[in-house]
Amino acid sequence: MKTCFKTAFLMSALLCALGPNTVHAARRKTPPPVLKTYQVTGPVLEVTNDMIVVQKGKERWEVARDSGTKVNGDLKVGANVTIQYRMTAASVDVKAAKAAPAAKAKPANKKP
Repeated sequence: MKTCFKTAFLMSALLCALGPNTVHAARRKTPPPVLKTYQVTGPVLEVTNDMIVVQKGKERWEVARDSGTKVNGDLKVGANVTIQYRMTAASVDVKAAKAAPAAKAKPANKKP
């Protein structure tokens, strides 16, 4: 009985030492998703606290930014920049699927 109690106590102490996140991570079957990174390069057309506008070819790209956006160098209009960004969905609206039209039966070819 003492051996069983000691084993249970040691297992409890070990789990407490590792912490709940370690136990949860061991149970996780799939790793968390890694967001793909994209980039856009071009001259800066406009800079605000919330956005950077870049000219890419004939297109105007507006990229949102926040206080966590790391900026290396002097970010100003006219500067040539490369912006690394990620895309995440803000919302998803699912539409009901349309019913497929019934297929018309073709008359069978009879061979005499």
